[in-house]
Order: sequence, then C-alpha cells, then structure tokens
Amino acid sequence: MIFSYYSATILGVSLSYSHIHKFVIHIILTLFMAIIAIIHKYNRDRGRVVNIGQKILLLLKEEIPEIEYNRYIKHLVYDTKKSTSDTALFYAPNSLVLNWIKNKYSSKIKHLFEVHDSSNVTVKILLKNQIESKKTEHKKEQKHQHSLLNPSHTFENFMVGGSNQFAYAAVKSVSEKPGILYNPLFIHGGVGLGKTHLMQAAGNVFQNQGKIVIYTTVEQFLNDFIRHVRNKTMERFQEKYRKCDVLLIDDIQFLSNKEGIQEEFFHTFEALKGVGKQIILTADKHPKKIAGLEKRLQSRFEHGLVADIQPPELETKIAIIENKCKINKVILTKDIINYIATVIESNVREIEGILSKLHAYSQLMHVDIDLQFTKSVLKDQLQENRANLTLDIITQNVAKDLNIKPSEIRSKGRSKNLVYARRIAIYLCRDLTQNTMPQLAQYFGMKDHTAISHTLKKINELIQNDEDFKVKIQELTNKITSSS
Repeated sequence: MIFSYYSATILGVSLSYSHIHKFVIHIILTLFMAIIAIIHKYNRDRGRVVNIGQKILLLLKEEIPEIEYNRYIKHLVYDTKKSTSDTALFYAPNSLVLNWIKNKYSSKIKHLFEVHDSSNVTVKILLKNQIESKKTEHKKEQKHQHSLLNPSHTFENFMVGGSNQFAYAAVKSVSEKPGILYNPLFIHGGVGLGKTHLMQAAGNVFQNQGKIVIYTTVEQFLNDFIRHVRNKTMERFQEKYRKCDVLLIDDIQFLSNKEGIQEEFFHTFEALKGVGKQIILTADKHPKKIAGLEKRLQSRFEHGLVADIQPPELETKIAIIENKCKINKVILTKDIINYIATVIESNVREIEGILSKLHAYSQLMHVDIDLQFTKSVLKDQLQENRANLTLDIITQNVAKDLNIKPSEIRSKGRSKNLVYARRIAIYLCRDLTQNTMPQLAQYFGMKDHTAISHTLKKINELIQNDEDFKVKIQELTNKITSSS
C-alpha cells in the first residue's frame, strides 16, 4: 500500500501494483537497449579491439573537432607488438596524414598517455608501408633479381643451329645437374646471339624448382656493391649473393680494370663454388681476351667449361624468323622471310624489331606485307648494313667462300669454276654497292658494260630457276653484309 500510494503520488495517477511492475520492467528494458547501443557504437569506433593506443585515440576524439578525427586521427593504427613502455608506435596511411598529425597532435597524444596510462612515452608515427618494406627488404632484393628473368626465355623457344649447338647442349646439361657439371659455365659471343636467352632459360628451370636464383649484369652488381659500401651494409650484400643457389651474371667483360669489384666478385665466386652452387657467366669474348681481368679470375672462369656462340648461318636465321612470326602471329611468305634473313647481319635480336616495324607499317598504311613492301620498309636498314661495302670486300668474301684467290676472279681465266665465281661476284657487287656497270666492267677487266649486263642476266635466270642457287646467293649476301 505504501509503495502504491507513493507511486501514485509521484506520477499523479492511481496505479495498481501490477501496472507499476510492468512499467518498471519497460523502463529497465529501454535503459538496457540504450546501453547496448552505446556499447555497440563504442566498439565500432574502436574497431572492436581494445588496446591502450586506440583508447587514447578515442579519448582524443572527445577533445578535437569531429571532422579532424574522421579525416586524420581515425586512420591511425596502433602497433601493440612493437610499442613499449617508453614508445608508442602508430602507422599512418600516407605522408599527408602523418605530417598533419605529427605537427598538430603528437604532443596531445603524448599527454593523454601520461594522464590515462601514467606513462611517459615517445610517440612515433610511421607510414603504414614503411614497416612492411623493412620487414621484407631482404626478400624483395632477392625477388627483384628473380623478376629480371624473362619467362619467355626457355629452352623450348631457343632455335638451335650449328652456330649455337654446343652452347645450348652445355647450358641444358647444367640445368639438369647444377653445381656438378661445368661449374662455372662461361658463354661468350657477339651481341644479340642468344647468350642471355640461354642463361635465363636455365634460370627459369632452376626458379621453377624453387631454387634461389639471382640474375644480374656486372653493372647492376657494381651498383649494388657501391650502394652497400656507402650504407655500410656489406654483410647484407654478401649474404644476398653468397646465399643463393644459382648466380647468373651477364656481361662479365665489364669487370675489366675494376680492382675493388673484382676482389669482391672473386670471394663471392669462391664462396658459391665451395658449396657446389651453380655459376653461369656471359661475355662478348673468351676469358683470355678480356683485358684488365685478374689472372686468378681468368683461371677460374676457364676451369669449368667455356662455350662460344657464333653468328647464325642463314638456315638458322630463317628458322628463328619463322619461330618469331609464329609467336607474334605475323604471316610472311617464304620469300620475305628469306629476304629478312639476308638483311639481318648477326644480331638476331633485330628480328622482333623488324617484324614489329613491318606489322605497324602494314596496319597504319592498310597494305599487305609483300616482298616489295618489305624491301621498301627495310630500305634504310639495308643501306646502313651495306654502307661500308667495297668491291674488294665482296670479291674477297666470294673467293673465300668458293676457295679460290680474289685475283683469279678478276683474271681472264675461263675455267668453269672461275666463270661461276666471277658471275656471282659481279652480281653481288652490283646488288650491294652503288657502282655502275661501266665501273664494274673496269674493275673485273671486262670489255665494257654490255658484258656486265649479260652476266647479270645469266645470274638472274639462275636465281629464278634454281632454288639452291638462290639460297647460295642469299647466304653469301648474309656473310658479306655481316662482315662489313
């Protein structure tokens, strides 16, 4: 009765006990739901993770404009693992947020730590990706080397011919038994002959097996060396290059006359070789011919196997062009492929450039790729290759190929072999130089230009009717332009 009377007095109405009981329960439920909502909002704001750093940021939220909290403070992440009793470590998503908070609120955050955690901390704010780069810097250094391997450089798409067969077989064997056969393997040859392709083909095999492969050039090796010397981190440099399973280095000739880097490379070489790790090197010449190379390095390079790659013969270049056409989906007739093979000197790396050029011209000018079009597009390149050719150079090359003396070609001799050689020399001199027929008649000791005209007619008939002779002319053209 007292409770009923008191309640009625407060509310100004007369209520029974049961009504009051229901009313109280309703009030309790309403308060409970409100508390749940507040807790939910609090947990949402603090990311459902309770730690002192986020608690401080939520306390800071109450003291600063909401727009500044949402724009800047909200994006800070507290590192519970790396923070200590005297250091509070936060990460910002970008430099703009980082600099703004450092300048405006770092002292305030420090103060809140002192008040609510009784700790005198140094507040550090770093970029979010800064710690990740530090964690993975060493791994990235090695993986960066891996990324330099071209995945398209495989044994399957390397065209093998007489000029590169030995080197191919050597690298293939090494890829099957690393560190056992031919260690180091030293490959040498001119520019664009496939040294890097072969080396990286082996590298891709090793990498697919899960081995740590480092591919680099001497220039990159040198730059890496200088950087680590400057930063006083040589132990990391040595760990990187001496802990790999396979070391591939291009252009080793650039070690020439660099004593400091030769010293470091020697110890790297010895460390890897000593534990049976595979080393493959390339250069533009034989180790003995690299001037300024220490004798101990030269000796070690020769201790394994030295394999050379020669300029490809005509048949190999034709096979390479056909393969590149297939890969790049460019359709060319046999005549065009043969012509391109004669235009290219020895650098087969030019092939993709030529195919791209032909394809681009064809697409832009809306014309089909035929022989005449190909000759027109490659005119400048052909002139450049043949610019230094002379009558003597051509005659000497023909004489060498047919095993006769140059003087005999220019003589009055009428034997079948001499007439054959003379006709070929006249044709090539006319085709590869700007000399007129009277000039050729004078050079070859013939009566006048009509004799030259008759010879050219005979050769053109042979080229039209004899496929073997046509290939012979193309092959000689290739050799002559390559040697100029």
